[in-house]
Amino acid sequence: MDRMCSQVHRRIVLTALLLAAGTVLAAAQDTDYRVDPAQSSVEFTLGDVLHTVRGTFKVKQGDLQVEADGKVSGQVVVDAASGDSGSGMRDRKMHKEVLESTRYPEIAFRPDRIDGAVASSGKSSVLIHGMFNIHGTDREITVPAQVETSGEQWTATVHFRVPYQKWGMKNPSTLFLRVSDTVEIDLVATGTVVRHTAHSAQ
Repeated sequence: MDRMCSQVHRRIVLTALLLAAGTVLAAAQDTDYRVDPAQSSVEFTLGDVLHTVRGTFKVKQGDLQVEADGKVSGQVVVDAASGDSGSGMRDRKMHKEVLESTRYPEIAFRPDRIDGAVASSGKSSVLIHGMFNIHGTDREITVPAQVETSGEQWTATVHFRVPYQKWGMKNPSTLFLRVSDTVEIDLVATGTVVRHTAHSAQ
């Protein structure tokens, strides 16, 4: 009986060690989050005294490399000239006077750190820190993100505010129309996941 108990105990210990090793290896993985522009989108919302203006931008490209310790490199790039609110007159004013999209054709977010863990499967809530470049200037921001991973697919939903007037861009308000000096941004990035075993795990 003692011998049988000893064997069972050894098996339990061995199983626990294997599970622990698997957890360490999983945590030591570096991960690429590649963005599919065709499945990704940026929506903006701007309030005024009469109604709410809604519009979209197109994602040009994106590729993020997340290391096991939470460090991030890469960027998500948006086509500034693609901004569309459904009104030609309003959009011409936005591109010429506010975004100056001919001079500053791209808007980019370059993350450098993730606070929180992204699960290999299912949903995760994290904070993403990095530099947001708009109108030719980098701004340091930290934004909340909901990340959902399933197999080789991932989707991240990010919501944040851009105080564009405070950041040096022109407020398009006129004598008869007053708009908010802050625009709400909703980014949905979707793509594929590629995992690599970190050298530190060898």
